[in-house]
Amino acid sequence: MHKKTYANTDLARYLERRVLELKPKKTQGEIAVRAGFTAVNMMSMIKSGATKLPLDRAPDLADALECDRAYLMLLALDQAVGKTAAAAIAEVFGTPVTTNEQQWLEELREVSSKTDPRMTVRLRAAFRAIF
Repeated sequence: MHKKTYANTDLARYLERRVLELKPKKTQGEIAVRAGFTAVNMMSMIKSGATKLPLDRAPDLADALECDRAYLMLLALDQAVGKTAAAAIAEVFGTPVTTNEQQWLEELREVSSKTDPRMTVRLRAAFRAIF
């Protein structure tokens, strides 16, 4: 029996959920082919945690999953090198920003008239209240 080293990773959980969400539109096999996997069972192996996602497949898999490439790469990095190493990579190269995060940033700049507002206790509480 295969040891499922990566079963409890955020990536494995995300793939499980995203494949289910896309089920009405496309099969897991179609996602695997679109991502460039020659073995369609690779998706099952990644979802189950039996293997990790090769980092070079992350952009194509993100496209196949109709999700943000930066978000999937963050999950893949955490899985591939561990959270500590992924944090070191982000420290050196900067944290990747997803398309959704970029939209939040643009909105913040617009509503603040580009004044670079400081995160105060009050603003943090208001932001957290949104979610």
